[in-house]
Amino acid sequence: MGEIGRQDGGDRPGTDAVRLEDVAIAFVLKGGKRYVAVEHIDLAVRPGEFVAVVGPTGSGKSTILNAAAGLLKPASGRVTIFGDPLPGLNARAGYLFQADALMPWKTALDNVAVALEPKGIARSEARDRARAWLGRVGLADFVDRYPHMLSGGQRKRVALAQMLIRDPEILLMDEPFGPLDAQTRQIMGNLLLDLWASNRKAVIFVTHDLEEAIALADRVIVLSAGPAAGIVGTFPVPLARPRDISEIRLEPLFHDLYKEIWSCLRVEVSRAYAAGPA
Repeated sequence: MGEIGRQDGGDRPGTDAVRLEDVAIAFVLKGGKRYVAVEHIDLAVRPGEFVAVVGPTGSGKSTILNAAAGLLKPASGRVTIFGDPLPGLNARAGYLFQADALMPWKTALDNVAVALEPKGIARSEARDRARAWLGRVGLADFVDRYPHMLSGGQRKRVALAQMLIRDPEILLMDEPFGPLDAQTRQIMGNLLLDLWASNRKAVIFVTHDLEEAIALADRVIVLSAGPAAGIVGTFPVPLARPRDISEIRLEPLFHDLYKEIWSCLRVEVSRAYAAGPA
């Protein structure tokens, strides 16, 4: 399509944290009809790379994330994690959903500590680690609060700590800041970048917000309108790090990138709109 700086996704086989090779995901609908959500998906995410995925509603962004998590099995193609075929659930990944997944009967401390139960870590040690993580996300004074006593942004901080305490090698994030107001989204974005910079993980970050994608990522992937959505654009983001989300948006290069990527994305948004509700 001729976008400036366009490059193909992918890297040397066996070295990627996540690799989807010619992946298609299909669902059987009521009545037996087959719906192909995405197809011919070739995507590689290197260790330590932050990749954002954007696309119109119904383009299969979450479907791709669920394939990387091992929650969906490809109809064709394959998913590999650090070069190894993904046999089931991706135990090397942490997943942060858009909706709160906190247990309402547990305090912030216990919601974070419970993530270590599958590892067999003693409760006292798990709580100590959870307390430290809540401090890292700015909630040292809120460890004994229940979810209903926390703001939306505070609940997201708890959920982020809950994911990171397991020290996953891959972070899968499905519009995690979508429900938040604009100011809180910027705060959470900066917090995420600070935590990520301290110990870089491979990240796949799904968002509807193109500005958020550019501000956070090393690379932005654009999906076509569905059904049978595919990758129609891969754009490197050569903005310097570290970044402050509110300040980076003022840079001329940011605006140039936005125009370049939007020129690709808006075609797919228009196609999705013309096709009607997803």
